[in-house]
Amino acid sequence: MIDTGKAFCTANKQFMNGIRDLAQYSCKDTLVETSLMKFSDTLQEMINYHNILFDQIQRSIKTQLQTFVKEDIRKFKDAKKQFEKVSEEKENALVKNAQVQRNKQHEVEEATNILTATRKCFRHIALDYVLQINVLQSKRRAEILKSMLSFMYAHLAFFHQGYDLFSELEPYMKDLGAQLDQLAVDAAKEKRDMEQKHSTIQQKDYSSDDTKLEYNVDAANGIVMEGYLFKRASNAFKTWNRRWFSIQNNQLVYQKKFKDNPTVVVEDLRLCTVKHCEDIERRFCFEVVSPTKSCMLQADSEKLRQAWIKAVQTSIATAYREKGDESEKQEKKSSPSTGSLESGSETKEKLLKGESALQRVQCIPGNAACCDCGLADPRWASINLGITLCIECSGIHRSLGVHFSKVRSLTLDSWEPELLKLMCELGNDVINRIYEAKLEKVGVKKPQSGSQRQEKEAYIRAKYVERKFVEKQAASVPLPEPGTKVLPPRQEEKRHSGPEKSLLAGEQGAASQRVRSSDSGIQPSTDDNREHLASTISANSLYEPEGDKQESPVFCDSKQPNPGLQLYQAAFEKNLPHMAEALAHGAEVNWVNVEENKATPLIQAVRGGSLVTCEFLLQNGANVNIRDMKGRGPLHHATVLGHTGQVCLFLKRGANQHATDEEGKDPLSIAVEAANADIVTLLRLARMNEEMRESEGLYGQPGDEIYQDIFRDFSQMASNNPEKLNRFQQSDSQKS
Repeated sequence: MIDTGKAFCTANKQFMNGIRDLAQYSCKDTLVETSLMKFSDTLQEMINYHNILFDQIQRSIKTQLQTFVKEDIRKFKDAKKQFEKVSEEKENALVKNAQVQRNKQHEVEEATNILTATRKCFRHIALDYVLQINVLQSKRRAEILKSMLSFMYAHLAFFHQGYDLFSELEPYMKDLGAQLDQLAVDAAKEKRDMEQKHSTIQQKDYSSDDTKLEYNVDAANGIVMEGYLFKRASNAFKTWNRRWFSIQNNQLVYQKKFKDNPTVVVEDLRLCTVKHCEDIERRFCFEVVSPTKSCMLQADSEKLRQAWIKAVQTSIATAYREKGDESEKQEKKSSPSTGSLESGSETKEKLLKGESALQRVQCIPGNAACCDCGLADPRWASINLGITLCIECSGIHRSLGVHFSKVRSLTLDSWEPELLKLMCELGNDVINRIYEAKLEKVGVKKPQSGSQRQEKEAYIRAKYVERKFVEKQAASVPLPEPGTKVLPPRQEEKRHSGPEKSLLAGEQGAASQRVRSSDSGIQPSTDDNREHLASTISANSLYEPEGDKQESPVFCDSKQPNPGLQLYQAAFEKNLPHMAEALAHGAEVNWVNVEENKATPLIQAVRGGSLVTCEFLLQNGANVNIRDMKGRGPLHHATVLGHTGQVCLFLKRGANQHATDEEGKDPLSIAVEAANADIVTLLRLARMNEEMRESEGLYGQPGDEIYQDIFRDFSQMASNNPEKLNRFQQSDSQKS
């Protein structure tokens, strides 16, 4: 209200509407809803008064909730952390108890005792956590009403013109104060009752405390039985993982996390059988066998194993009895889940996100206001356009489709370093100079923050989809289509002479001889080796001599430039504004330059050495697997040049690391010959992770978490500390 209080009536009207919304949100609490509605009606009457003391309002609202936020919520968070810690300890105890072999009685007793003690501690902390939740919920109700009551008393004290109105309201306010006192008494009584129950339950013996054993084939939610089981992986390591299993819709499914989509183990229980497993070292194991595969499972105790086996057998019998259309409908509902895999872990490293990302992006000229309507303090961004947006305009951008605009939150989403740098290279001013170049000429008025949504939507569609305000390129002749020649052709023999190829083959053979002494480890090359390899790659037929480049269309000026050629040249020059302009003029992001070995802008970005340029092209739909005339794609070129960050980026975006060039070399063999230890490590890890996924089969893991963590570390280093990477750089003299 203070920030937007230059026009008092408007600000007070908005606040009154907010109180009514809060009352509707609290519709299940009659006391809160009735009180807030009565207060909002009073505020409606006060809109006619023109004097308000904003500092008094700030104190009356802020001080009431200060203690609640800083003390009570902090206690609740501490209790939550303690509960999560004890929960993890209980999980560890369960795992240890499950791993003990049946023939080691001493270890069995020790693990059982630890599990019993951990369960007691878990129950104690869980009850304390529940107590904190209940106390916090009780106080929340009182604190909200107490702060609103203080707010209303501030009005009573400082608005003399509203004295008569508040005189009518005062009896109700006093009655509400008495109810708040009663609420405090009830909360104290509830706390004492919870503490008494807590003390009583502490005396209970949890030595035989097992998970719920019952199963119900007629359950209303369709879940016959559910609970945690250990599942043995089908890969070569045969690792055991704890998963949440359930029997539902005539299927056996499991989830890695509660919010994940279920992964189907047995698609139809009628086609499987279940049996005990006594021939392995782990206890309480049983096996579910289907015509196509088998699944080894382990329960936490013998009782649970018997319960699960009985539940599966009963479900099999029930599935046979089901007939007709009802069974077909159930199969139709459950079948889409057969292809669902366990989702990989989300990004764990501390990326720039929240306010830090917001502050960094909003420092760019023009980004402090929405690019399309001018509303201050935008919290959303289009990552392929490089602009900031308000929440309403971001919703309109989403409706355009991701091929036009990819929307991300500046405060709610995680931001990779290369994406933040991309945003900082562009900005609202740069993009508006491109996409609004003819705005005044065509006589269209840009919508304001208060304009109707339909007006904003029509403007945004005309701006980005139809590109009506982009200054068209002057061209008396039609622009060539992507993939066509833009200048007279040159002789390929002149660009790729025989001596150059023989030199490359000889040097690469020498490099290969140097690293062949060890069949597994690749040691970083010495300075002499790097200098030698530099001269090798500078003679590579992928890159032209300086004289040839003067003839190349990349460096030729044209009065009627092809947008694809503009994009191609700007990608090499690391000029994101020029690339954005070329795309606005209709450039195909995968444009092919037939005069340059059929290279694409993404390959040129690799040659230019910019990670942000590659990210910009990929965000705008560049295909990471398009190869040039020599059969080399972006991953090949990044490997040859030793650009570790780009290699990491392309692998994350699904680059085919098995593709070979015309010489039959894939990126890994190129990296081995160049003795680049970092890139060899990345490529071998990617290949190992791919093999692990394939060995898991249809229902396997999406990838190893360690592999994903290593790739994130390389990405962070490539963006923030590129000098730390063991990458190969050509000197200026070698390039010339």
